[in-house]
Amino acid sequence: RDVPEPDEKGTALTPTAPGLGVCEVVLYSDDHDATLAGMSERRIRNLIEVWADRYEELGAREEVRYVFIFENKGEAIGVTLHHPHGQIYAYPFVPPRPKKELEAAREYKTHSGGCLHCDLLSQEHEDGRRMVAKGEHFSAFIPFYAHFPFEAHVYSRRCASSIADLDAAERWDLARVLKRLLIGYDALFGFSLPYMMVMHQSPTDGEDYEGVAHFHVEFYPPNRTADKLKYLAGSETGAGAFVMDVLPEQTAHTLREAIESAADEAGDAAP
Repeated sequence: RDVPEPDEKGTALTPTAPGLGVCEVVLYSDDHDATLAGMSERRIRNLIEVWADRYEELGAREEVRYVFIFENKGEAIGVTLHHPHGQIYAYPFVPPRPKKELEAAREYKTHSGGCLHCDLLSQEHEDGRRMVAKGEHFSAFIPFYAHFPFEAHVYSRRCASSIADLDAAERWDLARVLKRLLIGYDALFGFSLPYMMVMHQSPTDGEDYEGVAHFHVEFYPPNRTADKLKYLAGSETGAGAFVMDVLPEQTAHTLREAIESAADEAGDAAP
């Protein structure tokens, strides 16, 4: 295929490269006003099939090293296209944040022999205070190291390396846990909560990531309260040091109550 050459030749200090990669848009619904939270578990389950299919097909391309699946939701995130959708970027390299995470996981495995994410999830289950939703195969919690007050991570309980590695039962459970978390988000402040959703999983660069890559979904809602946002200010942007004014145990308790309240209301509304 034709690959566009860069406009600038670049230098050793500012290198450039041909424009390899793929960008896809995934429409969630034909309903312009729909949100992922408002969709049925079956609809979300079908969407998981789409994500898995795109991961496999794009990841099979020789030039693709990482398939990044994500959603930006809400005007607070900068969204201008309001029809419910997500995006997929297939990069010709492993992006910095997943790369750093994978390097930390590999170092942990070298020294401990275990999976960093498996052990972290085990600790969260044992502690329990930051857990917000649990299914048979997936668990959602606010991490100890959260950058946003209501940031939540959804981990596979099994050490699956990618969304494509999930079996049928795991895909159904992922749909259930995502649904439960998302309706809780919307119940938190009484409106459809904006967020960034990203998936971290194994690169497709041909390297061995067994026991290193662990599929999980991360949510970053910017709201601190109903009318206040968490901004990336001087410390976060300039130093890379995130400052939080609330403990993750406190926000987990608040989110857990919102999830339970939303589940109760859904039960009351059921025929």
